[in-house]
Amino acid sequence: MPNAPAFQVEPLTANATMPDRVTHALLELIRSGAYPAKSRLPSETEMAQRFGVSRTVIREAVSRLKSEGLVESRQGSGVFVREIGPDTPFRIDPTVIDSVQSVLQVAELRRGMEAEIAALAAERATPEQVKDIRARLQAIDDAVAAGGDGVAPDMEFHRSIARATANPHFLALWDFLGQFLKGTISISRAWEARQEATRSQVRAEHKAIYAAIAARDPEAARAAARRHMEMASQRISTADPDFLKEQRGK
Repeated sequence: MPNAPAFQVEPLTANATMPDRVTHALLELIRSGAYPAKSRLPSETEMAQRFGVSRTVIREAVSRLKSEGLVESRQGSGVFVREIGPDTPFRIDPTVIDSVQSVLQVAELRRGMEAEIAALAAERATPEQVKDIRARLQAIDDAVAAGGDGVAPDMEFHRSIARATANPHFLALWDFLGQFLKGTISISRAWEARQEATRSQVRAEHKAIYAAIAARDPEAARAAARRHMEMASQRISTADPDFLKEQRGK
């Protein structure tokens, strides 16, 4: 087929299955415009030949894209790429989230979100919610002191701030990203735990966010949350590659 998009199965992660890889490859072809809205995907047989996989793998990959509203079947005509609409879901490909680049991309997305969440929490949090944020902050130290990694209470600390915005959409968005943040936070905290100075730095960043919210200072809360996310990205980007590979394999 002349001028046909290149069909390449990326290695992705060690745990990625072949349907994962084909789904990712098709998703990238759609996102890049190689298969624009309203265009028809090749037949199962053609894709199986070009990917070098079975039709069963192709069928599974296409089924996943259908379930996410990205493509649709038309009786007797084939599978077509859907146009972007209100029912098109926001998506982060879970098969690539443990690459350093993808982790940093999610961190960038989170940076702006966390900054505005903290600012709104400083404006709107009830006294009870401020106390809850403080309790979640203390729970991180308690978990670490007990020998834990502090990942779960770390996530709950940030989630409690999202809850204090009184905007259910921020909480829903945080919960969506939380699916991907757990692994990121786990890797970040494991790296930070190797040095006391870094652990103290993270603790100070969390306390600065809480202090600004408790002081009802939106600008300080926004700045503290943004700095925390910027520093988290810096710590991940400067971590030992062998350590990151080891952590992602767990």
